[in-house]
Amino acid sequence: MRDSNPAYHIPVLLSEAMDGLNIRANGIYVDCTFGGGGHSTEILALLKNEGRLYGFDQDIDAKRNSLADKRFVFMPHNFRHMQRFLRLQGVTAVDGILADLGVSSHQFDEPTRGFSTRQEANLDMRMDNRQSLTAEIVLNTYGEQKLQDMFSMNGEVTNSRTLAKAIVSLRNKTPFRTIYGFKQAIANLVKGNPNKYLAQVFQALRIEVNDETGALREMLEQVPVLLKPGGRIVIISFHSLEDRMVKHFFRNGHFEEKDEQDPYGSPSTNSPFRTLTKKPITPSEKELKLNPRARSAKLRIAEKI
Repeated sequence: MRDSNPAYHIPVLLSEAMDGLNIRANGIYVDCTFGGGGHSTEILALLKNEGRLYGFDQDIDAKRNSLADKRFVFMPHNFRHMQRFLRLQGVTAVDGILADLGVSSHQFDEPTRGFSTRQEANLDMRMDNRQSLTAEIVLNTYGEQKLQDMFSMNGEVTNSRTLAKAIVSLRNKTPFRTIYGFKQAIANLVKGNPNKYLAQVFQALRIEVNDETGALREMLEQVPVLLKPGGRIVIISFHSLEDRMVKHFFRNGHFEEKDEQDPYGSPSTNSPFRTLTKKPITPSEKELKLNPRARSAKLRIAEKI
């Protein structure tokens, strides 16, 4: 087995994630977001020869970090297709599932990918370069209302309506092509801290380009069937929209925020899970000093009933 690649991505909340998974030495596990292999390496260290691990990652760059271990299989696919590709491997039930929903350090640090607000590149933001939709296409073709909804829901941008209107007007004169050109075009619309504002705008674009909430929803809907009774699912999220989705799915077995009530006012739920984290686990100060990008991470754990 080879070591993980910390230069590609530093695994967040590593020990907490392993504790949450409660690894069974001969079990079958899924790492939905393989990345640099940090979490996967730790899982394999806790498995015996009969154990198995399947690592999903839609970013073809991650394949270079694949682990040379007979117990490990790299799956070059979006985790929204988890159940389908596991079945092709003859796997219909697993003991644990882990997903670190954050963007990898590699994706942020590689200028050509277009994820960072601080480096010049084309407006790309695709996690899977095989797909056609890019941030450039979103900014130059989406209607005003669709842009407004995107910035409001995905990025919680305070002036999403004004920003959407301005983008439609500006692109009619000069289409958006690069990060620098886009930032310059909307410079007068920035509210509050420029770095925070641009991070929210870029987050909204990235989530849209990669359909991140749609993929998360589809993956979670497969978990009740895939996870064995007593098996664990651990999700690490990085923004409130994802965290709310995970929280409510674990608690209720669906994505609605309102609990159904019985005639006596007690919450009624048919959730297939027992939630093990009343509040999300967050990184320690020690971890944040080593990896400041972990600051917004929230980890939730649930167990299949």
